[in-house]
Amino acid sequence: MAALRQLVLVALCAGGLSGIFATAAHQIGTVPVILRAEVYEKAAKHPSSHEHERIAAAWGPENGAERTTYTLLADVLTGIGFALLVAAGLALRGGEVTWRNGLFWGLAGFATFTLAPNLGLPPEVPGTDAAPLLERQLWWIATAVATGSGLALLAFTKRAPWTILAAILIILPHLYGAPQPTDHGPGPPESLARQFVVAVTITGFLFWLILGASTGYFYQRFQPRTA
Repeated sequence: MAALRQLVLVALCAGGLSGIFATAAHQIGTVPVILRAEVYEKAAKHPSSHEHERIAAAWGPENGAERTTYTLLADVLTGIGFALLVAAGLALRGGEVTWRNGLFWGLAGFATFTLAPNLGLPPEVPGTDAAPLLERQLWWIATAVATGSGLALLAFTKRAPWTILAAILIILPHLYGAPQPTDHGPGPPESLARQFVVAVTITGFLFWLILGASTGYFYQRFQPRTA
């Protein structure tokens, strides 16, 4: 029970901290780019009167405080979920845990959930042509699982066959290739798309550094004391 309580406290503290940081970073780096891209997206569409009514009836958070609040909620919940995953991994690994250990786990999380998927499916601003959603989701999940498994093999095994298998797992999704759009229509400028990719990647990198280091710190901080 004490171990479960420790994991929950660690996830809440580390996830909350990293989620708040991610929201602040989004407001500075990604949200301005998204708002600019939405202007191009709306200008490229010429909806009929029926589509006008459907768009008007569709709900979406208003720009400003409401949108920021929902972004904060999503980022904090995401941070808590990933922090719980990292904390569980640290618990299964055993041994002494410090913020430095957590930092390395954060780097592995960045490589698994941000860097590797982004190589095949770069972050897209509104109005960008994309492959069907289900295909992209399946490829993203497969890439994250393969990359995470490969990094785990590299970290916890030393024998050559496992190292070769790890390299194959990491490379395989990219050899197969990410799903690509079949149609290419007008969209946001290339410079805006590149700016968004850079902003998302930097935000993800810092998010995972903070999440990993803070998870290691709080894991040690909330370690059950023995008599």
